[in-house]
Amino acid sequence: PDGEFPQLCNMGLVGLETIETDEEKEEVYNFIKEHVDYTGSSVGQSMLENWDEKVKQFVKVMPHDYKRVLAERAAAAEKSKAA
Repeated sequence: PDGEFPQLCNMGLVGLETIETDEEKEEVYNFIKEHVDYTGSSVGQSMLENWDEKVKQFVKVMPHDYKRVLAERAAAAEKSKAA
């Protein structure tokens, strides 16, 4: 929330992305809800109650190599569809 994470992260290995799609937002919401259900976490409950604001504070940590592999696989799938 304080914007400190990027300074503490090894940006040479990973990139930081926003959580943009509704599918991603729902997945994170469900992870937090499950955590609250199992633990009774008041912090998690507060996040769920203020979800529209809290979701903006999350970042997706994406390793550069993994992102490259995903892009290569997507390109290969498109190429095979075109053939």
